[in-house]
Amino acid sequence: MNQMNGAGKTAIHERSTGELVKLLTEQVSVLVRDELKLAQLEMTRKGKEAGSGIGMMGGGGLIALYGVACLIACAVIAISHAIAAWLAALIVGVALLVIAGIVAAVGRGRMRRASPAMPTEAVDSIKTDVEQIKERARR
Repeated sequence: MNQMNGAGKTAIHERSTGELVKLLTEQVSVLVRDELKLAQLEMTRKGKEAGSGIGMMGGGGLIALYGVACLIACAVIAISHAIAAWLAALIVGVALLVIAGIVAAVGRGRMRRASPAMPTEAVDSIKTDVEQIKERARR
């Protein structure tokens, strides 16, 4: 509350420690709720984008599978002109299993290096908020 005294000076009403603690508690509560909402929205957005991408990759993979099957049949038929058809199919099958093992091993290594799915924007925002609170508490 501002009051003017006869000399024209402003007297400022100081808040009690209890009022300040209550205000701080309310503001921290609102801040935490807002940060949780931000994290939820960010994860929802990322989930939708990932779902869409996974669906498209699945469709592309299915079409590629049919294309590869045709190429495999072509390779077996081409080799079968030189050797028995069963032996040509065996050679192509073993080669494909070796390639699949190598690709799976490389994919496993990349999955291990991948960062966890985390709401990075919300985490950065929370860190900034904590730093600001610490800085204000020091003053």
